[in-house]
Amino acid sequence: MADRRVDLSALPKEVRDQLAELDLELSEGDITQKGYEKKRTKLLAPYIIQTPVEPPRQNDVQPPAPSSSSSHGPPPSSSSRYRERRSRRTHRSGGTRDDRYRSDIHSEAVQAALAKHKEEKMALPMPTKRRSTYVQSPVVTRTPPDSSSGSEDETSVRRQSSVVPPPPTVNPNLQSPDSWINSTVQGSSTSSSASSTLSHGEARPQPQSQPKPHHCVFELLLPLTTFIDLIGVPVNSRVSTKIQQLLNTLKRPKRPPLSEFFTDDAEEIVEVPQPDPNIPKPEGRQIIPVKGEPLGVVSNWPPALQAALARWGATQGKSPALTALDITGKPFCTLTYGKLWSRSVKLAYTLLNKLGTKNEQILKPGDKVALVYPNSDPGMFWVAFYGCLLAEVIPVPIEVPLSRKDVGISQVGFLLGSCGVGLALTSEICLKGLPKTPTGEILQFKGWPRLKWVVTDSKYLTKPSKDWQPHIPTANTDPAYIEYKASKDGTVVGVAVSKVAMLTHCQALTQACNYCEGETLVNVLDFKKDIGLWHGVLTAVMNRIHTISVPYAVMKACPLSWVQRVHNHKARIALVKCRDLHWAMMAHREQRDTSLASLRMLIVADGANPWSVSSCDAFLNVFQSHGLKPEVICPCATSPEAMTVAIRRPGVPGTPLPARAILSMGGLSHGVIRVNTEDKNSALTVQDVGHVMPGALMCIVKPDGPPQLCKTDEIGEIIINSRAGGNMYYGLPGVTKNTFEVIPVNANGVPIGEIPFVRSGLLGFVGPGSLIFVVGKIEGLLMVSGRRHNADDLVATALAVEPVKTVYRGRIAVFSITVFYDERVVIVAEQRPDASEEDSFQWMSRVLQAIDSIHQVGLYCLALVPANTLPKTPLGGIHISDTKQFFLDGNLHPCNILMCPHTCVTNLPKPRQKQPGPASVMVGNLVAGKRIAQAAGRDLGMIEDQDLVRKIYSTYIELFFIFLFQHQYLTEALQWRAQTDADHVLFVLLNAKGVPVSTATCVQLHKRAEKIAAALTEKGSINTGENVVLLYPPGIDLIAAFYGCLYAGCVPVNVRPPHPQNLAATLPTVRMIIDVSKAACILTTQNLMRTLRSKEAAASVNIKTWPTIIDTDDLPRRRPPQIYKPPTAEMIAYLDFSVSTTGMLTGVKVSHAAVSALCRSIKLQCELYSSRQIAICLDPYCGLGFVLWCLASVYSGHQSVLIPPFELESCLSLWLSTLSQYRIRDTFCSYSVMELCTKGLGTQTELLKARGVSLSCVRSCVVIAEERPRLSLSYSFSKLFKDIGLSSRAVSTAFGSRVNLAICLQVRMYVPAPCVLQGTTGPDPCTVYVDMKSLRHDRVRVVERGAPQSLPLMESGKILPGVRVIIVNPETRGPLGDSHLGEIWVNSPHNASGYYTIYGEESLQANHFNTKLSFGDPQTLWARTGYLGFVKRTELLEANGDRHDALFVVGSLDETLELRGLRYHPIDIETSVSRAHRSIAESAVFTWTNLLVVVSELCGSEQDALDLVPLITNVVLEEHHLIVGVVVIVDPGVIPINSRGEKQRMHLRDSFLADQLDPIYVAYNM
Repeated sequence: MADRRVDLSALPKEVRDQLAELDLELSEGDITQKGYEKKRTKLLAPYIIQTPVEPPRQNDVQPPAPSSSSSHGPPPSSSSRYRERRSRRTHRSGGTRDDRYRSDIHSEAVQAALAKHKEEKMALPMPTKRRSTYVQSPVVTRTPPDSSSGSEDETSVRRQSSVVPPPPTVNPNLQSPDSWINSTVQGSSTSSSASSTLSHGEARPQPQSQPKPHHCVFELLLPLTTFIDLIGVPVNSRVSTKIQQLLNTLKRPKRPPLSEFFTDDAEEIVEVPQPDPNIPKPEGRQIIPVKGEPLGVVSNWPPALQAALARWGATQGKSPALTALDITGKPFCTLTYGKLWSRSVKLAYTLLNKLGTKNEQILKPGDKVALVYPNSDPGMFWVAFYGCLLAEVIPVPIEVPLSRKDVGISQVGFLLGSCGVGLALTSEICLKGLPKTPTGEILQFKGWPRLKWVVTDSKYLTKPSKDWQPHIPTANTDPAYIEYKASKDGTVVGVAVSKVAMLTHCQALTQACNYCEGETLVNVLDFKKDIGLWHGVLTAVMNRIHTISVPYAVMKACPLSWVQRVHNHKARIALVKCRDLHWAMMAHREQRDTSLASLRMLIVADGANPWSVSSCDAFLNVFQSHGLKPEVICPCATSPEAMTVAIRRPGVPGTPLPARAILSMGGLSHGVIRVNTEDKNSALTVQDVGHVMPGALMCIVKPDGPPQLCKTDEIGEIIINSRAGGNMYYGLPGVTKNTFEVIPVNANGVPIGEIPFVRSGLLGFVGPGSLIFVVGKIEGLLMVSGRRHNADDLVATALAVEPVKTVYRGRIAVFSITVFYDERVVIVAEQRPDASEEDSFQWMSRVLQAIDSIHQVGLYCLALVPANTLPKTPLGGIHISDTKQFFLDGNLHPCNILMCPHTCVTNLPKPRQKQPGPASVMVGNLVAGKRIAQAAGRDLGMIEDQDLVRKIYSTYIELFFIFLFQHQYLTEALQWRAQTDADHVLFVLLNAKGVPVSTATCVQLHKRAEKIAAALTEKGSINTGENVVLLYPPGIDLIAAFYGCLYAGCVPVNVRPPHPQNLAATLPTVRMIIDVSKAACILTTQNLMRTLRSKEAAASVNIKTWPTIIDTDDLPRRRPPQIYKPPTAEMIAYLDFSVSTTGMLTGVKVSHAAVSALCRSIKLQCELYSSRQIAICLDPYCGLGFVLWCLASVYSGHQSVLIPPFELESCLSLWLSTLSQYRIRDTFCSYSVMELCTKGLGTQTELLKARGVSLSCVRSCVVIAEERPRLSLSYSFSKLFKDIGLSSRAVSTAFGSRVNLAICLQVRMYVPAPCVLQGTTGPDPCTVYVDMKSLRHDRVRVVERGAPQSLPLMESGKILPGVRVIIVNPETRGPLGDSHLGEIWVNSPHNASGYYTIYGEESLQANHFNTKLSFGDPQTLWARTGYLGFVKRTELLEANGDRHDALFVVGSLDETLELRGLRYHPIDIETSVSRAHRSIAESAVFTWTNLLVVVSELCGSEQDALDLVPLITNVVLEEHHLIVGVVVIVDPGVIPINSRGEKQRMHLRDSFLADQLDPIYVAYNM
């Protein structure tokens, strides 16, 4: 070990502290042995004594080498492969999805796979929608396997491995290349991945077993001892002590540098799957580039394509060039070569000479123009395209925009803008059909540049003069046209094709396809791009071919129309897709007299699709009897960048048919070619796409990383070097270099030459005889857990599961989304309107089973949407990238959804198991190198210097302080005030209009209390010490009744009155408190007394058993015989009942001594005295709200302006207007009030300002709560109302609990000039950012703002005078260091005395109110708050020079969720869920049978309900590494809250289990 050369005792103190902390982490299981050694070595590195270099011995620790491995984790090669795999981004193409194919034969494999599940029962509970029966099914929890994973970087020190790796074994399946090929024609086989589920990290459910302990690696916290040396800055003698103190106060706590946190720590989070040693690996030799045949030189080939048109226009003017079909499929116009030439010349002349003025020419050669023509009008497009070529302007063909909401329309606009297009050519009919504004102008489409629209119909063209002729130069490298292409992520790029590339490509196609003059070609494809443009428009004109264009609309109406055109015109060539073959097969029975004997080439444009072989075979089987010859089927492989990569040449009759490859799907998923002849269900049969194009050179390179040449048995990307290909992505030089200027390298990284290649985006390999085989596209790859899956393969499997009754065959989208460091497969399909819920769910379940069995990959989400709602491409296919974006944005609106994250998320961290052992190790005031997490408010002693007070204060104030020392009861304080300052107003109650409706002076309150005490004695016959329930709305009557009870010697019990409109829900709680408290009497108003005895109340409770009810509205003027004075201050003053956040009704006993101590503490903290005025907008029924409303004013003498919170429902601005009107300096509110103002008045600040509302007077706005401070709400409130003067420093927080009603309270102090009290000022509330991963392990690690996985926490207020807090391990009850999260224990004179229970559970009382530490200070009695938090000593200073100890409340201990061995706080998960979608109003989480349940309130339309399910699942998995088990979507207001605005999660859980939520949708993510 490295420390053998280090004297530990000589190390600096901070280093020793860090080593001690490191030892503690190792002992508690919070760090692995490997991480411990790494960090320890890093700490000791600067202090290691350098020794002479010796040859390394085997047992010595060596510096990391690239080939070294560790016994504690995966080898570096696997780790690097994982990082490389995770960094990839797989996207789907945004292009058309009309390449549907037959999958009838594939059904055989699907049925075989489903047969394995036939005997199994349905494990997935069916989702439930509103008013449906709640289904509960047995839940089988799946846990990923435990496997060790290291998380070390390259700088870590690893032990040298002594294990010698075995030599590589030769795969028995590896055969010669000829063995890949089956020389006989066989039916297409289906696919199934050969590798088991275990190969990518998933294990089948095992019997109940104990999970292995999980260790997480944490960064070392900078010890606080280093802060001690950094408190001050050098003090110059000229700098005053006050300024120096200010500098120290403003200093922020020192935190670790940013570089330690802003790094991708995925390897510490995710479970890295162990590499399977049995996965196939390429073992062939390096591939040799494949050359195509030489491109022949023909004497009559034109020097440019325009020259060919000129030639045919002059010599063969009457020869037909194009025949267009109408909507019925009948020819409606024929364009001859003469007309094509003359109209193109007219258009060229018009573009160059007639668009602008004589002096200013709008278009010049080299400018770009958009061609906007529908698919039903090929003739106008031909004229426009060749007219642009003759005018030497660059055409950019695009689709016709139909509306602002067209898919990808803004991306097309970006392409037009980047190309500098300012002119658009279109036809008159198309122009009329474009969307227009009310004024008749063409609509300005989103993202489009402003265009000038030009109609190219013949009547609008100008005939050129006789002396004008178009300039036709020899083909050069200038751009001829720009073809648009939708890239992986949906963006549209333009591929520029030069004039010489266009001409060379036509020549290569002519040679490869053996085109002859005068042939007839039937084109079913899009003539604006790709094969339809290359063959049907460009090469056709070069060879004087007659093209018959069959538009998409005709194919939809008559799928057999292209076959009829071949038969009628004796066509020699046909351009089709597999979709057209399938449609023709479906409709061939309608017409039997067709003949395809004339065809010599049936070019299948999507023949590169691996499943096209089944479509071709099926089409041949049907139409061979109609004269179709097998050798005419010619699949090809193309891409916009490389243009035509390969095409099968037309065969000679009688020669053997091309061979086919039967490949293992398991091998293909790992990018390796392996033959599979045994199990046809796990094999893929692919057909070749012919040979390389003439004049081209082809290589196969690895699709990821540098373009390294593949081996002969390896799948890679096809790259092409040819003059006939695209030149660049127009306007994107960076992307162009990576695609169009690729230099392949060998295994050593050395370039094999200097010629640049173009990436085609096709995945394939070279078979025997230099035949090219394509197995997929890079854009269609789904990289899941390091394995490649083809989206088309998954579509074929889904279609084979009886889709006819449930979904539409051609409307399925497959894509992947990145969730938690891996790709997740999503399938979206359009559901048929007549499909039932049960049928749809059964189909989805079967698809899940089939894909899992055949492809060995789990589906993340399967969604069904209503018919005709998915975004479509112009030719009717599904727009994949837009569908994916709709899914991620929550705009898909599915009607059925099935999430299965448990089966596909296999990289979750291992469950953590806490290590047994002592909580801490005490060393003086340190706990294992850290300071004990404890803090205390200042001394409760009133005044330190009586002489100073006598000099400052008047005799009146002095006497008052003397009174406070002598009297311990509030009743005495009220009597004293009634005598000495009778007319001083203590309380002012406002109504909704802001008008005072009631006031109470000292003497009025005293007399009112006397009357109530007399009534209790006479009417109620109440004995001393009996409990009396106070049932009042918020107001002064409640205060008077409270003091009346104290005067009579009764114990008041404050209860919230029932809501008159909701008695059934609220009255039972009132009854419960009355019964539990055993109240002898009820004090209330006349209205509430009538409510308690009403018929409506009788329906909820037994109204005949109410205790004595006394109406206090009209009481006689009587005084009690005497005012009761308790014999001891430890007697109970009142009972405080409230419903906790866990839904438990608890009552605590508060003694007279505690009341006096609490009021004195608040007075000192807030500097309350008779001249002060505060505003209170709180519920006055429990906790600190009751203390501020009823008690504090009587004790301190300040005036309280009371604002009942329910009045804000009538007037939102009541509270803010009151603060402005009364010039209130300090106000107290709840989070519910703050949220109400933020949501309701946030947009009305200008209106408030116009009304004269100003908050500049407010210096303290204290939020009263028993929860973690809501930082975002406080920040939003401050930001919204700063325009009306609210200070950004005004908002602060308070914290209390059941055992101590007020622990912290932060008020910005203000001291008048003559009054200077020691310690009245203090620092502003502190905010820290902590690491959420550490927090889940009950550790506190401060990070910088913006760090990954950081959580902002605001200080819960300044600790009150007389209060001590300590952070304790709730299990061992031992004190913790300040780097730990633990339970907050409190010691204070105003602690509650205990719980009020009927049966006297003394053990519970002792456990919560009179508990002791297990070690350290075992004498002090503490009360357990039940809240988790931590204490941080900051470098901010108190006014007395002491460093400020900040208390941070994290959450309730009872509400924490123990999942996967970690502690989660519901508010953190709920905050993430609320950000997931705009329609989520509120959310709550809880656990149910070890599953995480998320309940979200939907504030939008119900069609958004199912959109929330995947978004909620995604965000929880990404940010908290948890799988959501159940997602429940409910209406707004369903999640219950208590009077303080805190969620009642346990009530919600009970309602969920009792099926009382009436949910909109319940999704079971199982």
